[in-house]
Amino acid sequence: MTSIRRRTLTLIIGLLLTGLAIISVFNLHDSNHEIAEVYDAQLAQNARLLQGVMRMPLASKEHAELYQAFNQALSEAMPRVDGHPYESKIAFQVWNPKGEVLVHTASAPTFSTPPGTPGFSDVVDLKNRHWRAFMLEDKQNNLRIWVGERDDVRSDLVDRIVRHTLWPNILGSLILAAMVWLAIGWGLKPLANMAATLRARHSGSLEPLQLAPLPSELEPMQAALNRMLAQIQEVLGRERRFIADAAHEMRTPLAVLRVHAQNLLEAGTEQERRESLEFLISGVDRTTRLVNQLLTMARLEPKAVAPVLHRIDLAETVRDSLVQLTPWLLSKNLELAFDVDNQPFKVVADAAVIDIALNNLISNAANFSPEHGVITVQLSQADGFYSLSVEDQGPGIDEADRGRLFERFYSRGNAQGAGLGLTIVNTIATRLGGRITLVNRPEGGLRATLSIPDGQPHDPLQRTTRALEER
Repeated sequence: MTSIRRRTLTLIIGLLLTGLAIISVFNLHDSNHEIAEVYDAQLAQNARLLQGVMRMPLASKEHAELYQAFNQALSEAMPRVDGHPYESKIAFQVWNPKGEVLVHTASAPTFSTPPGTPGFSDVVDLKNRHWRAFMLEDKQNNLRIWVGERDDVRSDLVDRIVRHTLWPNILGSLILAAMVWLAIGWGLKPLANMAATLRARHSGSLEPLQLAPLPSELEPMQAALNRMLAQIQEVLGRERRFIADAAHEMRTPLAVLRVHAQNLLEAGTEQERRESLEFLISGVDRTTRLVNQLLTMARLEPKAVAPVLHRIDLAETVRDSLVQLTPWLLSKNLELAFDVDNQPFKVVADAAVIDIALNNLISNAANFSPEHGVITVQLSQADGFYSLSVEDQGPGIDEADRGRLFERFYSRGNAQGAGLGLTIVNTIATRLGGRITLVNRPEGGLRATLSIPDGQPHDPLQRTTRALEER
């Protein structure tokens, strides 16, 4: 596709030349008409001047001498240094009633009979030359005055006018085209600068454009490019976060699978092998669910849409997760305790999301727990929330680090961690409408608590209504 400058210039110059041609045609027509009018007026004026001279009150002899002087003077009207070439192309003739020529110029045409119709006319002489003539009939002196002008005089004048008008127009059009070319280039300079800036950018650069000053026509383009760059940056960020989250989340399930595989190899009886194999299959299923959930969370992240929630038994979900994690914790010489109140824990949530959150909390606790330490999981209800707490016997957290614990890739100096566990738990808590809190225990260690709204009415009237609806 041709450039914008070339397309615009072609359109402008085309319109300019078309308009110039139309104007030139009209000018030529008007010039011909005006020249004809002026020359016709001169012919009529010259005829009346000649009539005035011919009406002078003279005697017959004096009239003859006047005619002779006229003829002598007019015969000298030849192109000379003190004359003009057009003199020979203008003619006068005067006839008496008998058709005798009284006065005539040397260049006057020869007619077989004098023209008889007064007024303007176009005639052709015996030499086949075209004349524009004016016939004036003087009834007072019985004279017929004829003034004529050859057509080539007018044609030559029109040609001169056309040449003197057309060439300046053509030259002016070329100069105007060059000026338009430069003007369009100046007008498109901001666009050229934007294109040069984009070409000069590194292929991996996603920083927004900051071109100023910028014409109002290019501001939407810059805004659209910046939005596109932001979207690309967001997509790449989501991909990086997904890869980091997936790597972080898959580490513990793979370690659990490895423990089950080792137990399978070391099993001494058929029952032990079968149990280890069942644990291995269950772990594979759990890892598959984890991968699917990570993919689901990655797909939902751009739109910030909450996961699909169902009414689940929170205690049963936590218990299933702990069963899967127990062999791995035992392999790390850690003990696991589960403390839960004897009451139903019905909540609207996603079991896979709860499993991911608990997995991360226990993994963090295991990373900072001493050998033969105890990790305690508690589930309780208070103040409209279900509280899922994970306690360890590690060093706890420094108050200076508390504000950064939920940042991505901040691992509190743990070389084995990726710094994503608490970030993922915090994201899950936000989506479930809850919160995550971290508190140092007085006896040592850290208590991480995931609080989830229980969704139960706390007003007595609301509780009665809810109970009737459930029945």
